[in-house]
Amino acid sequence: MASSNIFDRLKQDHDAHRLLFEKMADAAKDEDRLEKLFDQFKVEVSAHAAAEEESLYATMLSRPDLREDAQHSVSEHKEIDDYLEELTDLKFNGEAWRKKFAEMKKRYLHHIDEEEEEMFPQAAKDLTAAEEERLGKLFAQRKPAELKRAEAES
Repeated sequence: MASSNIFDRLKQDHDAHRLLFEKMADAAKDEDRLEKLFDQFKVEVSAHAAAEEESLYATMLSRPDLREDAQHSVSEHKEIDDYLEELTDLKFNGEAWRKKFAEMKKRYLHHIDEEEEEMFPQAAKDLTAAEEERLGKLFAQRKPAELKRAEAES
């Protein structure tokens, strides 16, 4: 059975997002496939961010030693959301869209690398194993509802 630890669950999502970027790169010349993959990415990332904020970040914000990291990551979620909104307003797969997509991809990959390499290990020092399990279950409970919300909004 997959781990229900919050950090393992988040890393699994991050790996799925990295895989979607690879699939989008492979689909660069197949516009219909690229658009489907991009739409899937938008829904996945939106649901992931919301569930992450409702579980891990909500807990981190309540802890003085972790608050700054959580605030930083929430602001990066907003930045990625802004990129996705800007991409929606551009001609899909046009030159401006591809440039903006490349910027968003770079920022998103930086964000998840930073979470995994810096924030998660720091938060793990402050959380008990039981808290990590509880947050993992909360994330797993919230994500399906957030996926439905994100799909309805896309």
